[in-house]
Amino acid sequence: MSTGRADGRPRVDIAELARVRARHPEAIAEAAARRRRRPLLNGDGRLLIVAADHPARGVLGVGDRQLAMADRADLLGRLCLALSRPGVDGVLATADILDDLLLLGALDHKVVMGSMNRGGLRGASFELDDRFTGHRPEDIERLRFDAGKLLLRLDYTDPGSLTTLESAARAVDAMAARRLPVFVEPFISRRTPEGELVNDLSAEAVARSIAIASGLGGSSAYTWLKVPVTADPDDMARVMAASTLPAVLLGGDIGDSPADRLAAYEKWRGALRLPTVRGLMAGRSLLYPADGDVAAAVDTAAGLL
Repeated sequence: MSTGRADGRPRVDIAELARVRARHPEAIAEAAARRRRRPLLNGDGRLLIVAADHPARGVLGVGDRQLAMADRADLLGRLCLALSRPGVDGVLATADILDDLLLLGALDHKVVMGSMNRGGLRGASFELDDRFTGHRPEDIERLRFDAGKLLLRLDYTDPGSLTTLESAARAVDAMAARRLPVFVEPFISRRTPEGELVNDLSAEAVARSIAIASGLGGSSAYTWLKVPVTADPDDMARVMAASTLPAVLLGGDIGDSPADRLAAYEKWRGALRLPTVRGLMAGRSLLYPADGDVAAAVDTAAGLL
């Protein structure tokens, strides 16, 4: 379904994907059934996961490129290239993207994570209402995927955050009942006077969000954390001391300048030395680097681990 390009990215045949989807939708379940799996952790105990669940929440921009992720063929090509690089363990995405990757045969021997709640659309009045509009625990189990991920943003001034908290707890319960890992991405959030939703990356707020997320559900046996690097990276040791749960770092948008990228890599390098930090989950910073070299960005991240 794809042919090579000069930059190493495969050229994805969207027409063929659409043809299979229209004529043989059962091909997706068949591809999931025959996918060759691997353990969540290999021998080195580290994880590098490429995240691509942004579009389903209406997040299509990267830096000043407002529609960078809107070209699905381009996104799939970048994902296939990233997944082919040494040291990349797997991918996090919503059903539409994972279905495409299954049809492309790109998920063999990879960790596959389903994105569970994408209802809090970027910029919407209901952005904090992170309802579970993506993969359900039973979908992840049925498709033989390896883990799920949920977003947990809490605003202490918004009573609706209690509903979000309860929904997240029940999702943790359902995943634990199936012995499936679930990665919880917690934030303490607030709205600015202009109504924009922002996440508090101070050490106190991140530590508090970790403590809250760690206590969700009737069992934490299968819970992992996905945590941002704090505004001051020197605070990370104190922040990560808030829980014994294994964690991966959130890559986030690291900026386009070489200086910004170097600073982000150094933050990641320092945090990856902490005892509970098992790896990195990054998306746009690896898939859409400013210089366009996906392979180099992915290889740099893999080298940090």
